[in-house]
Amino acid sequence: QVRLVESGGGPVQAGDSLRLSCAASGFSLDWYTIGWFRQAPGQEREGVSSIRNFPHDTKDYADFVQGRFTISRDNAKNTVFLQMSELKPEDTAVYYCATRLAGMISGSYLDAGEYDTWGQGTQVTVSS
Repeated sequence: QVRLVESGGGPVQAGDSLRLSCAASGFSLDWYTIGWFRQAPGQEREGVSSIRNFPHDTKDYADFVQGRFTISRDNAKNTVFLQMSELKPEDTAVYYCATRLAGMISGSYLDAGEYDTWGQGTQVTVSS
């Protein structure tokens, strides 16, 4: 059974750091693009970051990340991480990881519509 399970969210103070994990089962994520997305209440889901193998470990970040987040992959653990630092209250959202198992991404790697398999999400709450 194909699954993505996020973990690592929680309540933090502005300026703190968190590391989110996206553990895959039922497939080897090193062959697939993995994206991180977030959705705040009343807002649309937006792309945060993605990592893909071709070209090797190519990474994309949304403009609002501004060098604060780093995406990485541990193939041995079949897990993708999102290291977040200098967190701001506006980073408060449910964070999801996703992949596309059928076909290939033809547009933006930060477009949620390009992904077909999603985790359940992990809440990140940043207080000022």
